[in-house]
Amino acid sequence: MNDPSARGPKPAALLSIVLVLCACAAGGFLAQRLLKPRATLYPAPAAAHPVPPAPAEGARTIPAQVPDLALPGPDGRVHHLGEWRGRPLLINFWATWCEPCRREIPLLESLRHERAAEGLEVVGIAVDEARAVRQYARERGIDYPVLVGEQGGLAAVSAFGMDTVLPFSVFADRAGDVVALKVGEMHRDEARFILDRLREVDRGTLSLQAAREAISSGMARLSAARAESAAH
Repeated sequence: MNDPSARGPKPAALLSIVLVLCACAAGGFLAQRLLKPRATLYPAPAAAHPVPPAPAEGARTIPAQVPDLALPGPDGRVHHLGEWRGRPLLINFWATWCEPCRREIPLLESLRHERAAEGLEVVGIAVDEARAVRQYARERGIDYPVLVGEQGGLAAVSAFGMDTVLPFSVFADRAGDVVALKVGEMHRDEARFILDRLREVDRGTLSLQAAREAISSGMARLSAARAESAAH
């Protein structure tokens, strides 16, 4: 069993935060212009690797901990991400006009219910117009908290060291440490694999560093297996 004290913030831990980039026919997308239903979209690059240890000057980096962003919900009430500190957290960046984002919603809802005993909370951050988010969330009946980034969407994306690639999801442990960042549409086996490692970190049976390394290699295996299956 790993010493829980090993989870304290260290420079090495920051540099090894897992960044998983996955793309398929309907994978992650880059929105050149936000908040426009007809934004020009580009596929995210297909790769799987950790954050580079020496980013160029001025380059964005993924934060070691979830930043305490403040964004309004569809009802206008402002919420801080810090409200969910103490629970494992899956933060999903999405938009109503993003097809793979919409396809992820049923999976996110089912994961929240499956992991209720572990206290998992899913928080959606919509980089979109508030009116469109209110209407879609109401019609779809989304049952997890949704925040609206109409005004602060770009700042929220940047706070996680990302460009405007949608969808992407951030996984954090109970202490608020960022364990993994998944770019592109999520598959159930990927989500379960990451959440299992997250559970081990929270139980103290796996160090943060070991979890990040396991997720990096595990996601690569799952991606390779999916590609091989699609080829047959």
